[in-house]
Amino acid sequence: MEWSDVRIFLAIARTGTLGGAARSLQTSHPTVGRRLRALEQAIGHTLFQRTADGLVLTEEGHGIVALAEQMEEGALAMERRLAGQEQNLKGSLRISSTDWFGAYVLPPILADFSKAYPNVDVEIQTGTRRFSLAQREAEVAFRAVPFDAADVIQRRLFRLDYGVYIAEEAADPKYGDGTGFRLITPSTPHFPDIAWLIESFPNAKPVLRSNNRNVQGRMCREGVGIAVLPRVVGNQIPGIRRLDLPTLPPARDIWMGYHRDLRRLERLRAFISTVSDHLVDAAA
Repeated sequence: MEWSDVRIFLAIARTGTLGGAARSLQTSHPTVGRRLRALEQAIGHTLFQRTADGLVLTEEGHGIVALAEQMEEGALAMERRLAGQEQNLKGSLRISSTDWFGAYVLPPILADFSKAYPNVDVEIQTGTRRFSLAQREAEVAFRAVPFDAADVIQRRLFRLDYGVYIAEEAADPKYGDGTGFRLITPSTPHFPDIAWLIESFPNAKPVLRSNNRNVQGRMCREGVGIAVLPRVVGNQIPGIRRLDLPTLPPARDIWMGYHRDLRRLERLRAFISTVSDHLVDAAA
């Protein structure tokens, strides 16, 4: 049984469709279907039942999922170990972060890194999804919460301060009230800074929800309402101003993490050094 076929089997099991597996593996739909048929013929068992909702594991398929995942972990560990022994500053480096961190914090870091190491191809993957370091979906990741995996080396970078912003021409809202104003919040308002904003302006009405800090800031600039933003974001958006309030939104720590098997990867070490040069004691 070839590892490439096992990868396809696991991708189908996780996505439930040939198309979903093809997208996750960045290959074609016909290729996935052909390799699945070849695998089933080679082992003499049907691994998936075709249903109206997609592909469902058969009893035989269920029986080998754990074994296939063991093969996957072994193959990925081999990839990481070999990659970690590379001693040249060539190749690719995949970085995972939130949208705002990729837009407002990383650009000057990457500008210096690219000038110093022009043969390293950098890919930035932003959004709310947490890309897996163990599966090498990213080599290094930045998060606002500590990493919980035992095989991740992590470092606290800096304390992130937040501010409350409003359009430059707007009047100041009354702290502790907020009547006549509207709030701009994330789609899932469970973050400490958002809870603080709602408590600080209890009579303001939420009007816009977005999981993108850049969208929140630009809506604030258009006069839509009050937004709480990382200062490194709000201070760079023209047309908005930070309010001087008696209390401040709670700050958060920013963490950087990478898999321990890549700790000797020279281009990763060079990037971490560049990050350190920029972000030590940095919280705009």
